[in-house]
Amino acid sequence: MADAKVIPFGSPDDGHERRGAHERRERPGERHLRAGPAGGDHGDERAHGGDRIDGDSTPDGEWERKTAQALAFLRRRVTGEYEVDDFGYDRELTDQVLMSLLRPLYEKYFRVEVRGVENIPDEGSALIVSNHSGTLPLDGLMMQVAVHDHHPAGRHLRLLAADLVFMLPMVNALARKAGHTLACSEDAEALLARGEAVGVMPEGFKGLGKPFSDRYKLQRFGRGGFVSTALRAGAPIVPCSIVGAEEIYPMVGNAKTLARLLGFPYFPVTPTFPWLGPLGAIPLPTKWTIQFGEPIPTDGYPAGSADDPMLMFNLTDQIRETIQHTLYKLLVRRRSVFF
Repeated sequence: MADAKVIPFGSPDDGHERRGAHERRERPGERHLRAGPAGGDHGDERAHGGDRIDGDSTPDGEWERKTAQALAFLRRRVTGEYEVDDFGYDRELTDQVLMSLLRPLYEKYFRVEVRGVENIPDEGSALIVSNHSGTLPLDGLMMQVAVHDHHPAGRHLRLLAADLVFMLPMVNALARKAGHTLACSEDAEALLARGEAVGVMPEGFKGLGKPFSDRYKLQRFGRGGFVSTALRAGAPIVPCSIVGAEEIYPMVGNAKTLARLLGFPYFPVTPTFPWLGPLGAIPLPTKWTIQFGEPIPTDGYPAGSADDPMLMFNLTDQIRETIQHTLYKLLVRRRSVFF
């Protein structure tokens, strides 16, 4: 099997300038679809890639077109005629396969409502900062689908993930293919320097594994490392608030001894897990809302501001309070957990 082509940072084949505008590159015949509850009626089709076979709109013609696209996709995977970047991000696989697998969960199961996605800049770098919850990190994946499917410029969100993600077999490879990378300042700065939209959840495992009694109460945002990274890149910070994820796995206990044995930060005990076995791992079908707030600019600060601890503290606290206040407003407005 041929090897995929690796696109290094700053190369002419990359399709992005080092700090230039984000450009969405289309392969020959690629079609785009933008659809969503907040996006109105869009007639174009979103990146399901592949070679386009023009034909009639009858069921037989549509079936032939989809079959031809699938075969062309498989041919490219077998021959290695696809591209990955230095982090292992496979845009074609993400657009055509991974997003397609997540979309039913996003649209039908959690019925995600997206607000304010236009607050993410159409081009250039941006750091999206969100709350984190739900025992398993489904909230990050749903946020990625929200940006992918609903942003006016069709942007792709690159998530920063904990090192545990890249230590798990299979999960590591899938995370890399989906554009995730290690949550460290070096990787974040490299992505922002390329003009990418980067997502980070500063609560980490403290937010993801908090007990159900502390739902929607934000944990510490660390020491403001994400603010420092944004300041160095001159990237705006977009606060994001997610409601609905807290209730998918109500964590009523933590088997700490078992967690230590397995090397996990926590081992959740819920009303259904581990009592129902594999069935207990099915998340509850809660109704989600993802709201992106007004961007906070960082390019107006003087040189060296990223090393000012007081500025880091103030900006971090401002972003945390913005997300917390928005969570409270969303909770007041929602009718119920499931509808």
